[in-house]
Amino acid sequence: MSSDVDPYIFTTDALPLDPRFLPPLANGLLGWRVFNSVLHMGGVYNGEGGHCHRADVPCPVAVKAEMEDAVQHIYSLNTNTGIFTHTLTSANATASQSLYCHRFYPNIMVMEVLLERQVTSDQPVSVNLVSSFTPQSKDIVFETGPSYKGGSYILGQTSTAEFPGGSCPSVHLIWTPVPPTLVLPPEQSQGRWGFILVVANSLDSAQSSYDEALGLMATGDLRPSHEKAWKELWLQSKVEVSGSTDLNKALIGCMFYLLSAFPSIHDDSRSFGGVSPGGLSNGGDGQDYWGHVFWDQDIWMYPGIALFYPKLARAVLEYRVGTVDGAKDNAQRQGYKGLKFPWESAVSGREVCPEDIYGQQEIHINGDVTLAFQHYLYLTEDLAMFKEGRGSEVVYGVADYWVSRVKWNPDDQMYHLLGVMPPDEYYYNVNNSVYTNAVAKLSLQFAVELADLLQDAAPKEWQEVAERIKIPFDQESQYHPEFDGYTKGHPVKQADTVLLGYPLGLPMPPEVRRNDLTMYEQVTDPNGPAMTWGMFAIGWLELGEAEKAQLLLEKCFKNIQGPFQVWSESSDGSGAVNFLTGMGGFLQAVLFGYTGFRVQRNCLAFSPLLPNDINELCLRGMNYLGSKMDWLLRKEEVCIILREQAHGADAIHLQVVLKESGMKIPLTPGRDPIMSKIINAFTSF
Repeated sequence: MSSDVDPYIFTTDALPLDPRFLPPLANGLLGWRVFNSVLHMGGVYNGEGGHCHRADVPCPVAVKAEMEDAVQHIYSLNTNTGIFTHTLTSANATASQSLYCHRFYPNIMVMEVLLERQVTSDQPVSVNLVSSFTPQSKDIVFETGPSYKGGSYILGQTSTAEFPGGSCPSVHLIWTPVPPTLVLPPEQSQGRWGFILVVANSLDSAQSSYDEALGLMATGDLRPSHEKAWKELWLQSKVEVSGSTDLNKALIGCMFYLLSAFPSIHDDSRSFGGVSPGGLSNGGDGQDYWGHVFWDQDIWMYPGIALFYPKLARAVLEYRVGTVDGAKDNAQRQGYKGLKFPWESAVSGREVCPEDIYGQQEIHINGDVTLAFQHYLYLTEDLAMFKEGRGSEVVYGVADYWVSRVKWNPDDQMYHLLGVMPPDEYYYNVNNSVYTNAVAKLSLQFAVELADLLQDAAPKEWQEVAERIKIPFDQESQYHPEFDGYTKGHPVKQADTVLLGYPLGLPMPPEVRRNDLTMYEQVTDPNGPAMTWGMFAIGWLELGEAEKAQLLLEKCFKNIQGPFQVWSESSDGSGAVNFLTGMGGFLQAVLFGYTGFRVQRNCLAFSPLLPNDINELCLRGMNYLGSKMDWLLRKEEVCIILREQAHGADAIHLQVVLKESGMKIPLTPGRDPIMSKIINAFTSF
């Protein structure tokens, strides 16, 4: 790649043969794979229980541009602006079709067409707009309503609620009718056309959004307001490397698609519907995990976003708070106390997994949810989220569940968790999954810690179970068996035991960490889910083996399907597409692996290590306790810029030589003390 090529623009002259790998466009509410005849809206599901899936919404801008003359095609996704453009160039004219989900106004999608003459002629120039749209859906019964300000209008309701007695969401569409042909008269050198689609859950909201779009179009601000919102978003985060073009491009793609799955940083509606493995653009009936929300959101996608965007991180927590009633119902149905978050979640929090065994046994989801809350508190000190925001209700409810779920074993004088499925789903009905027990221990400890912070009374059982829950360990081989009775050398589906070191941070000697990594790397399915190898890479970076880590991280490139950097779940292209889970794991390998960042109770620890082929890692906008930090990591030094936006002060620039022992930024109240503490921390080396 030449130096003048923008790494944020993915360009090709031929679309992927598999349409699943066309780029998805999303804004946290609407999601659409370009040229697809259906889109999805966050929180709009159809079907009861295990049949629940994202409802297909017909897409009026499912249009392909064609010209009569021979043309050259260029397709580009500009991740700077979130705009996909199809350009057709003939000897006489150029047509550009641009598509985007508006980043600031989430109910709005836009198609724009620009037609320009290349040569003077007395003949009209035309472009055909071939539509695959039909105003029908197998999930929503639509009826036609009266047109609104020139826009067509249909309204409908999903046919089946998520649970008996639940509500069926309504969907309203207003859109600018798309003609089959656009014509540029002989006297004009160029012409522009704009087409608006609005999707909302009420007529008032649809009309209001359509009015907004018409107004923005009239003043020429529709596209600029969208681009401005993306620019603002990117200014708050940057993850780039020099030395590897492929890695840099992959990181940009990961950040773009992950950010696309989240709402606007200005959105205060608190209606975010969570993040599913395939994002909003996927998840119809029988596809991409039905659009359900798993542990993938809390463990794999959330940490990389939370490091830069505390408001988006809070949106994830608020989604879980909104499902508390369903989680309470799940626990009661299983015969336990507290909260049991569903293995697969939609809107209500009731279990919607198509197969009962996962909802019954893959209970580590509870600890995964709590870990996200803990991570958020350590990053922000936002106690309001745990008071008025009801976060404590989640943390305490999970702790109560663990206490009611464990069984005391008099033989080893430990608490056991029996009949579970670990993250490695090749096994089920096992006892004492090491990951499940470890994450339960952490969530119980955090519940005690939070109760102390909030001056709430913590039941003594929380601490008792945390101290006495069994963490399987083989003393002879000095490694952690995946569960009681696991046979060393048996195949493993995905990252499981290796997660003990990161993200769980379970204390262990380097020898044990090495043994876990070595043993499980040899038996992990090479065709397993994409997020796995990033976790192995982090482990080897912890042990100072950067080149081994890099080799494992590079395995992920097989899951990236060009030319638009769309991930598949498996390396052969199968499984879920736009696999945000894999992207999240890959991103964490850089954000928490190369840097060594660990978000701890009283500090942000870091111990950077770059592989030989990476010259530099640039992170911009990292948010810690309300202060924004920029990091520039090189082989032997790190530059940190601490931006004091709140007080309008000049940025403080620190440059230090890295020490093998690593460094810590202490947690302190207030921004000014943070800066002085950082300075003291560095000058002490």
